[in-house]
Order: sequence, then structure tokens, then C-alpha cells
Amino acid sequence: MDISQSQNEKATILVVDDTPDNLIFISGLLKDDYRVKVANNGEKALTISQSANPPDLILLDIMMPGLDGYEVCRQLKANPQTQDIPIIFLTAKSNIEDERKGLELGAIDYITKPVSPPILMARVKTQLRLKASYDNLRDLLRFREDMVNIMVHDLRNPITSILLAAELLSKYPTLPPEKLKKKLDQILNGGQQLRSFVDELLLRAKLESSQLVLDRQEVDLCELCTSAITDLQEIATQNHLELIAKMPQLNHRLVNIDPSLFRRALDNLLSNAIKFSPHDSEITLTVDYPGEQGARVQVADLGPGVNDNLRQSIFEKYEIGTPMKGISQTGLGLAFCKLVIEAHGGKIYVVDNTPQGSIFIIEIDN
Repeated sequence: MDISQSQNEKATILVVDDTPDNLIFISGLLKDDYRVKVANNGEKALTISQSANPPDLILLDIMMPGLDGYEVCRQLKANPQTQDIPIIFLTAKSNIEDERKGLELGAIDYITKPVSPPILMARVKTQLRLKASYDNLRDLLRFREDMVNIMVHDLRNPITSILLAAELLSKYPTLPPEKLKKKLDQILNGGQQLRSFVDELLLRAKLESSQLVLDRQEVDLCELCTSAITDLQEIATQNHLELIAKMPQLNHRLVNIDPSLFRRALDNLLSNAIKFSPHDSEITLTVDYPGEQGARVQVADLGPGVNDNLRQSIFEKYEIGTPMKGISQTGLGLAFCKLVIEAHGGKIYVVDNTPQGSIFIIEIDN
């Protein structure tokens, strides 16, 4: 969290005090660097803190009529929605027991009145930075937990397939040649799925940490897309789908991309379309050159489509669109596409298809 950014990015501080002069004084100190909300009693402080836009930090007076600061703090820390909001007590009480009580209730700091402006500003800045660090660590731990859960889910199917085939070969070593080949192919396909999944995870980690250097080459995008369609044609046929390519017949433009990574992203989009398309429908891959440079690639399907409120979030980690019974949805494929395309300086988004379905669009401007 950058606490001195533009107005839209400023941290929000709630100042709670029953004395109007104190609210005016403290708000005046903070207003240039932060968004400031005020409450003149404990009940209002709880309402603001439990709203859809809670504060990032609370400066809380202790001695107030009705709910005092201690009770407000206790209720905030007992509520999962507000328990992580840092609280700094502001009070005229200087007794060590008063400070101990406040800290035991969950406050992270204690400033005595009259307030020293430099001390207040320094401690607010410090606590906001600590909260930002805590939030980042919490998100990282959540990411790792989600990643482990997804890996376990996605690894289970190919591992189960490999083990079942190997067990059958072990029990029946004299299988007929055609059945033997089928089981060996099952083991091989399972191993390839595992390797592909691990490779994608490693690529994702490198992309997210900005450690991956793109191997850019001048590539004929039409040839790359044709190759992708050819490789996925059999899977599409098994699902009773038709893959259609719409590309310029002449004047193919070379684009400067990493062909391996771009192809992986393209495969993900096509595989996603195959997964969600109804039988006996079409998937159309279109390449065109709308500007003086770069290119646009579109993958259109006739599936369930993407709700308006999901069109941005489906490109984030672990977000999925319309849940489909019997279909594995990890929330990794589209996020990977977004990382790859943005690493190329391009953009990816989704719009409605007609009469139904979705069109995923990649735009590369180089």
C-alpha cells in the first residue's frame, strides 16, 4: 500500500472522538495524505467500520459516552469482518494499566493527548505500512494454500489413470497386444499431462516474478494458429465439435512474439472453448490485422458465455466463469493466458458471441 498516492489510492483513516475540536484538529492533520472519515460516538464508529468500505486504520478515543473506546475495540476485534483493522487509541489517560488494557483488547498503539502532530503522523504511517505488509503476507499464504489445493486436484486424475493402467499390466502381463498398447498409451498420456501441468506452473511462477525472458521471434501468426488447430482437431472431433479457421489469404504479417509461450496461451483458449462448447457446434479461430502493426486473434465459441460481472475476474487466479457439472475448472488457464499476453505488451478480454457464447480476443501491438 502506497499511502501517499493519488486520491483513489489513499488509505482511509477513521477518527473517533466525541469532542468536535479534536475531530477537526486530527482530520486537518491527516486530510492531505489520507482519506478521513469521522465519528463522534462508538455506535457510529462501528457502523462505518462494518460498512462495504471499511477504514484501513482507526484512531479511537477511549473516554466517550455510551460505548467507550474499550468496548468499541472489543466489538471490532470480535467481528471477523473488522478484526484485522489496526486501532490506535487516543486518550488523555496515561496510566500504565490503561495502556495495558487497550493493548490486551487488540489495539496496536497508544497515543496520549494532547496529540503531538509529528508523533501521530509517524505512527499512522508506520502502522499502515505494517498493515500492508501483513495483507501481502496473508495473500501470499492464501495463494500458496490455493495452489496446493489445485495441484492436488489436477494431479489426482492423471496419477489415478497411470496407477490403474500399471496395476492392470501388473496383474495381467499377457494382455493381447491391442489392449497392452492401449494401457501403455494411457500411462504415456498421464505422464505427459503431469509434465505439462508442472511446466505451466513453473512458467507461471517465472512470469509472475518477472524472471522469464521472452524468446521473441518474427512469427507468422497464421501459421502458428493453423498448427494449433491441427493439433487440437482430434480432441474437437471426439467432442463432436468443428474447428474453423478464418485467416487472411494473403499478406500475412509477421509479429514479434515468443512462439512457444504464445502457442501455450492459444492452446489454453482453444482447449477452454472445446471444454465448454455444446456438441455439434463450432469453434472459430480468427486472425486479422486491424492496425498498421500487430495483430488480433479471436477464439469464438457457442458455449454458456461469461456473465458481465465476471469478464474481468475470470482472468485472475482461481476465478472461474459459469460452473459446469462434470467439467474440471481450475481457474489457472485464463490467468496464464493473461500473464503471457501482458508479458508481450498486449491485452486479452472477452465479449459476447452471437447468438450465444463468448469471444476471447487477444490484441498484440508489435
